[in-house]
Amino acid sequence: MSRVLLTGGAGMIGQAIVRRLLADGEDEVRVCDEREAPSWMRERGVELQAADLREPGAARAAVSGCSQVIHCAAIVGGIANFHRLPWTLTAVNSALYNGVFGAAVELEVERLVYISSSMVFERAFVFPTPEEHVAECPPPRSAYGFSKLAGEVCCRAAHEEFGLRYVICRPFNAYGPGEEVGFEPGIAHAVPDLIGKVLAGQRPLQIFGAGNQTRTLTHVDDIASGVVAALRSPAALGEDFNISAAGELTVAEIARMVWEACGEDPAEFALEHLPSFPVDVQRRWPSIEKARRLLGWEAEIALAEGLAGTVAWLRERAAAGD
Repeated sequence: MSRVLLTGGAGMIGQAIVRRLLADGEDEVRVCDEREAPSWMRERGVELQAADLREPGAARAAVSGCSQVIHCAAIVGGIANFHRLPWTLTAVNSALYNGVFGAAVELEVERLVYISSSMVFERAFVFPTPEEHVAECPPPRSAYGFSKLAGEVCCRAAHEEFGLRYVICRPFNAYGPGEEVGFEPGIAHAVPDLIGKVLAGQRPLQIFGAGNQTRTLTHVDDIASGVVAALRSPAALGEDFNISAAGELTVAEIARMVWEACGEDPAEFALEHLPSFPVDVQRRWPSIEKARRLLGWEAEIALAEGLAGTVAWLRERAAAGD
């Protein structure tokens, strides 16, 4: 049985990937994260390490003994977080992948899966956006998007110079149980941000911008299954994949769906439009054909079902006082 290292495994996407790996039962799992991992991981036999992966020695220790690595660790968040922490995002995310990629090269892992982001397509002009558009799309203006694109460049550079066997996965608009409401609007991703506002009684519901920006919401469990498919598939080596659902919705439409998922009267739905940020992607709609063709994967969880589960999880957290 091989061992998989998952960096950033205490986060929302990381936890979902751990659950998927454990369900498959094909590997031992090691999680490395400076944050405290949930107790269920230790109870289910996951090896837990707390280390600063920006340090080369810590990265080597984390990778040592693992045949496969999924690099998920990064500073992420919603649109406000991208503008609040531009230098920190760039510095930390680049140091993290430099440490992990360097250790993966040195220890000759069989495969490294880099969790990138849809934000590399921040300035896309082809829709639905195929993976190859990354070569012609203008680089992101946001520090976060640029940091994730730079990680993709480093993946390919490590392959070209040292033979690193890699796969790049780009999740699109992850949502689902596991992400808390932010301490201010826009710090968390859109779905928990909106749910938190509705449950707190905000009337009218505030959104950033006109609301005609589009997103493609993808349940975190679907993202996890796509990442694990990329980890397993022989056809995935050296490739990049959009890991996404297929439906394009406006932010206003998403807000209405969240409102109704929270059990509110559709007739009382109303929006208040806040000023947006200097970087606010106007359209996000990926092509999913490559993942379907090479991985045999596509998202399965219906948005209504996923939103209901996310609302229930956040209600439980609020009731428990977390």
